[in-house]
Amino acid sequence: MSHLQFHIQHGPFFSFHFPLGQMTDLIYTEKELVQSLKEYIQAEESKLAAVKSWANKLDVLTLASTSDPEVYLAHPVNAYKLMKRLNTEWSELESLVLQDPSDGFISNMTVHRQYFPDEEDEKGAAKALMRLQDTYKLDSESFSKGKLPGVHHNAILTVDDCYDMGKTAYNEADYYHAVLWMQQSLRQMDAGEEHVVSKADVLDYLSYSVYQMGDLPRAIELTRRLVAIDSSHQRAGGNLRYFEKLLSKQLKELNQEVQEPATEEPIQLGTYKRPKDYLPEREIYEGLCRGEGVKMTSARRSRLYCRYHDGNRNPRLLLQPMKEEDEWDSPHIVRYLNALSDSEIEKIKELAKPRLARATVRDPKTGVLTTANYRVSKSAWLEGEEDPVIERVNQRIEDITGLTTQTAELLQIANYGVGGQYEPHFDFSRKDEPDAFKTLGTGNRVATFLNYVSMRIQLLPSIYSSSY
Repeated sequence: MSHLQFHIQHGPFFSFHFPLGQMTDLIYTEKELVQSLKEYIQAEESKLAAVKSWANKLDVLTLASTSDPEVYLAHPVNAYKLMKRLNTEWSELESLVLQDPSDGFISNMTVHRQYFPDEEDEKGAAKALMRLQDTYKLDSESFSKGKLPGVHHNAILTVDDCYDMGKTAYNEADYYHAVLWMQQSLRQMDAGEEHVVSKADVLDYLSYSVYQMGDLPRAIELTRRLVAIDSSHQRAGGNLRYFEKLLSKQLKELNQEVQEPATEEPIQLGTYKRPKDYLPEREIYEGLCRGEGVKMTSARRSRLYCRYHDGNRNPRLLLQPMKEEDEWDSPHIVRYLNALSDSEIEKIKELAKPRLARATVRDPKTGVLTTANYRVSKSAWLEGEEDPVIERVNQRIEDITGLTTQTAELLQIANYGVGGQYEPHFDFSRKDEPDAFKTLGTGNRVATFLNYVSMRIQLLPSIYSSSY
């Protein structure tokens, strides 16, 4: 028997811990809050205008009354009106001042706050931008100016944005990215951009991160700049002495007396080498994302064809065969065009949206599903019985592949967002993880049927075979 895994993928439908659908809702939520804020401002301005009107009127009255109180009060009407003002009108003014026009705005904020991203979401968004920066070799300056390949809507990062990016990296002990973003924050600050963060704070993080990257001369130079700005800084003096002592020790070990002064050139992408991590294929993997690697030659391309696929004369495909297109020759990769209709895509998104949750992977040792940093996405699972569209899609996959879905996994909708990813992996279980799919009651996966339902969505089924 076979086991088929269905997987629909949606790219930036997910960002940090938020699917794009939910993030779209947040955009409209923010618009609603802005409107609520404007209404609050208008209410405050109306209140202030009324208070000013009272103040101006009373200012005129008190000016007249205090010029000659006895003559003023000799007129019985003035005496009456003074009593009335102090007994009634000042109480009305007090009530006006005590009115809080912010109640509506605060109430609106309270309702929507439960849907706001939290600190983890913000951190995830920052790390996603750094992942994109690494994958596509984007320098921080271009990134901060919104100059991204294939992106038409510019969005800039301010001095404080860059500082926060660097601080996120620093707090994760990611000094490579901390250096890049603190340097960019400093560059924009020195260019005269407005900022809230102090230069001392930027230099503090930058100098220590540079030290962690092994560049003592530059760490010393940056710390000296920090001391010059803030001689009372609680760490700068100690750090400077420590860095200088460490450098002196290194020079003695190298039998050098004088160290070349640190360059004044700002740190750029490539100044420091990105540290290696746990994934040996990362450079190849990222190169493929950039379109590098094996290239299709004209001779090989001439052997790629388009055709109609009827599933070995499957009755359901005879009158409306699938459009099949060769994508690659070895290994043979084909693409089926228009495998899902627009209405089917919208229905799948509608069904999946409320169920999206952080995607998990199967622990090779325990077989238990768990989250992992190498898979950053959200996913949902849909059964054929839930909606005729899901049943129809499942049947179409059977017709195209010739494989049964009786032992297939459910239709999985995976949503990758800004910087979302699933690092290189095998869909099937290997020899060191024989029980990976034991709980499913089927054998190993034998195929994955992957649908991109838009530039940002995929639909994946995996096919399994029972073990013998």
